[in-house]
Amino acid sequence: MTAGGFTPERIAALLLHALPDAVVVSDAGGVIRFWNAGAERIFGFTPGEATGRSLDIIIPDRQRARHWSAFARTMETGESRYGAGDLLSVPALRKDGSRISVQFSMIPMPGPDGGLEGVIAVLRDVTAEFEERKRLRAAR
Repeated sequence: MTAGGFTPERIAALLLHALPDAVVVSDAGGVIRFWNAGAERIFGFTPGEATGRSLDIIIPDRQRARHWSAFARTMETGESRYGAGDLLSVPALRKDGSRISVQFSMIPMPGPDGGLEGVIAVLRDVTAEFEERKRLRAAR
């Protein structure tokens, strides 16, 4: 039972729009369908600039083949190693072309026909932590 304004719908809406992490939803073809304020803060693209474009806008060239191979496998099987709370750490691109390090988990989105309609990814910028670990390893 929920009290006052603590409804699942209100909580979900607040999370989607106010979460400081990026929430990026893409369809089965890898086209961005939702881009929250956290994604704008992390990657630099406004929702209007990102929505309708390929995920390639945030995937560095060197990682694209591996990304799209794993993406296609997830779309075919409905399963991902990163859907059960496991985090994947990868490089990503910002609008200005700079590289950052992100960690993300994803949630497959089943469609009405039982196949996957797309995926929801929750991404966090971990560049500062990654650089600190690299600095500490180099100091040993």
